[in-house]
Amino acid sequence: MPDSPSMSEEHLAAAPLIGARLGLAALHRVLEAHRAWLERRPGGLRASLHGVVLPEAALDKVNFERADLKAANFIDARMSDANLSGASLQFADLSNATLIDADLSQAELVDAKLEHALLGGANFSEARFLRASLRGANLRQAHLLEVNMERCDFAGAVLREAQLLQAKVFDCNFAEAEFEGANLYHSVFRCCKLPGISAAGSNWSTATVQNCEFRRADLTSARFDRADLRQSSFWKATLCGSSFQNARLNIADLEGADLTGARFNDAATMGANLRGANLRAAQGLTQTQLGQARTDRETILPDGSHGPFLLVSGAHRPCRL
Repeated sequence: MPDSPSMSEEHLAAAPLIGARLGLAALHRVLEAHRAWLERRPGGLRASLHGVVLPEAALDKVNFERADLKAANFIDARMSDANLSGASLQFADLSNATLIDADLSQAELVDAKLEHALLGGANFSEARFLRASLRGANLRQAHLLEVNMERCDFAGAVLREAQLLQAKVFDCNFAEAEFEGANLYHSVFRCCKLPGISAAGSNWSTATVQNCEFRRADLTSARFDRADLRQSSFWKATLCGSSFQNARLNIADLEGADLTGARFNDAATMGANLRGANLRAAQGLTQTQLGQARTDRETILPDGSHGPFLLVSGAHRPCRL
């Protein structure tokens, strides 16, 4: 690709024109100067590709650490093993890009687009996501430790076996996303939409998950031990074999949920909605816990009988499956 006149060598020190296409020779000069800047050598210059168009570029293992990539166009680019740690990606478009095992730790992803991007094994630790769109993106086994996410769209994204330990997530959409085997230990989710997610075997232990929606989600064998689930909705969710030991389920909505064989030892259930829920063979529920929750005729109690639960009925004792 020939160099665009707007990207001649004398212009590299200044911010390039929005929408300018960067030739290979000019890109090489930018990367060399950026490397010198990172190493604090004379002649070094931080890479500034503000608004540059690099679609379908072959950039595997490229080093854009702390680079200015605002509004850059990397649609369909190949960037596996790339280093974008600390990079500014505000308004950048990486839709359909391949960033397998890339390093985006501490990156600024404000208003960025990574729709349908391949991000398996990528490192987003301590990155900031604000109004970013990752619809349909594949983040399998991605590292999202201590990330901050606000008003982002992850609808249909794949987060299988992803690590979201201590992540802080607010007002994000994860509708129909895949979380099988994901680790969300000690994370904070508030006012998020997670309807229809597939999250069998996921770990939400000690997480704070308040005012979130898990309607019709598959959370089979998920772990919510010591989690704060107050005012979240699990309406008609599948929670067979899940663990809620020491969890806070105050005012949580579990109406119509399948809780067969779930464990509730020492869980707080004041005001929890268990109308129509299936609690057959549920473990660890006491008369007090069931008495504090709301049950009705459609509720199947731990002993297999129908509700509502009555004190001294013995219906809190689990039957065998």
